[in-house]
Amino acid sequence: MATRAAAVAGTWYPAHPEALTRDVDGYLDAATADCVGDIRAIIAPHAGLMFSGPIGAYAYKSIATRTYDVAVLVGPSHFVGFEGVAIYPEGAFATPLGPAMIDEGTAAALSQSGPIVPMPAVHAREHSLEMQLPFLRRVCPHLPIVPLLMGEQRRSTIEHLAVSLSSALQDRQALLVASTDLSHYFNAQTAATLDGEVVAHVDRFDVNGLFAVFERYRESDRGRFVGCGMGPALAVMLAARTLGARTARVLRYGHSGEISGDYDGVVGYMAAAIGNFAGGDGTC
Repeated sequence: MATRAAAVAGTWYPAHPEALTRDVDGYLDAATADCVGDIRAIIAPHAGLMFSGPIGAYAYKSIATRTYDVAVLVGPSHFVGFEGVAIYPEGAFATPLGPAMIDEGTAAALSQSGPIVPMPAVHAREHSLEMQLPFLRRVCPHLPIVPLLMGEQRRSTIEHLAVSLSSALQDRQALLVASTDLSHYFNAQTAATLDGEVVAHVDRFDVNGLFAVFERYRESDRGRFVGCGMGPALAVMLAARTLGARTARVLRYGHSGEISGDYDGVVGYMAAAIGNFAGGDGTC
């Protein structure tokens, strides 16, 4: 079996297990989780742990007491441009907290449909999925994963991936994880305005509205103005809706300036949960 080595351990997050456990557990302890009901998907950021960890912890705290049989991670490819979706089909992702094993049966099923093809090399340097693993290893330590990276984030790829996910996972107790940061390197006030549109559409589970925001910009600008992983987030929202989710809730919003003190060029972060919550109106 092929084990993908951790690419950013020791830089983006601690490589020592005790230090990483202390940091992740500290963020989880500080987060609240009061969602009552079924959670089918979460959205979480993927910046360095000290910056995005306090936000991402809210997404992972919301699933800490729930049971799943597989987590399908969908993130953007920052380093390799390609059409479609690259799956890491077998083996494991190494982490300081032990290997995250790949559900090879689910990976094989997904590889049979849509734009998903085995491309392990695309995953080698990518951090967008790796940054989810410290939290996932703490809240669901034995949960196998399926890693997916989206290349060019076009509507056709997003919609085809959503169909593939919902088809392969319809009889599974699966957790979908979308990895995305929001706007990049605007001042905090501008970021809050740009990110506010995304937050509002996610909180209303308004996929069409979010697509309209996403497609308002040229493909080359979407990562900066909307979010580097908004294609994966849209695919996960569409798949979750097909799998029965009816509500969503943004659990936390923040930006990098709250940690760095630099409010002139920030990156926005959001944590959200998608499923069926008490009352049916998105209220957790």
